[in-house]
Amino acid sequence: MNLKELKELKELIDLVKSSELTELEWERAGVRVRICRGAPPTARHALHESAVTVGSDAVQGAPVDRREAEGEPPPESGVVIRSPIVGTFYRTASPGAPPYVEVGDRVRRGQILCIVEAMKLMNEIESEVDGVVAEVCVDNARPVEYGEALFRIEPS
Repeated sequence: MNLKELKELKELIDLVKSSELTELEWERAGVRVRICRGAPPTARHALHESAVTVGSDAVQGAPVDRREAEGEPPPESGVVIRSPIVGTFYRTASPGAPPYVEVGDRVRRGQILCIVEAMKLMNEIESEVDGVVAEVCVDNARPVEYGEALFRIEPS
């Protein structure tokens, strides 16, 4: 997301905050943004409230998957853990530390898989299921978009 797009997004958020609108959906050039007052009831990821809300307005957009954008087929099977926010993906808690998880590791629901940094906030992304890590979809320290696939986990 470039600076112009971020400014436009902020303007949309401000519009919802300053009006009596409860929901706004906007789409341009294949990017869709939906802004709702309050947290959406179907939110899949539990994060720090300040990382996913602006005031009391939650921001959500259409999922972006690098594979879909590049015409690759979707993952074979399993649960895809997607980024709930735009930010920078980190596999480790700090430089030089071992990754939270590797392919083949058994994970439990609620276990930390990675961190997505957004606006200097470190958001821990947790597993949604018990299972085995089948794929790490993103390289360490790479920017990620909302809805981008981070991991694929085979449930057990």
